Amino acid sequence: MTDKIIRKKRSLRIKRKLRIRARIFGDSTTPRLSIFRSNRYFYAQVIDDVKGVTLASVDGKKMGLKNNKEDVKKIASNLAESLKKANISQVIFDRNGYLYHGVVASFADSLRENGISL
Repeated sequence: MTDKIIRKKRSLRIKRKLRIRARIFGDSTTPRLSIFRSNRYFYAQVIDDVKGVTLASVDGKKMGLKNNKEDVKKIASNLAESLKKANISQVIFDRNGYLYHGVVASFADSLRENGISL
């Protein structure tokens, strides 16, 4: 892709991110689940925006898992276990500007299957 197309795609994602983030706010009862996906890896963290602390996080790179649908299901089950240990059963899903399909949708569905309501 040309540099111009890459810059346009990045700016559109940032616009979506800001539009979503203006409406989403997590607290201690329902924290915000923010995701980040690069071309290789998938990351997720659960944040309490009132205190400004991360309650739980998972790193696909440290787990040795790639950014595909099968590996993201494993990442989601690992995050669900750590959320259950912290007595968190409901989160607000912040897709961080990414479109809700493919890997992002697979991650969200796997979290729901593991007992975390979004």
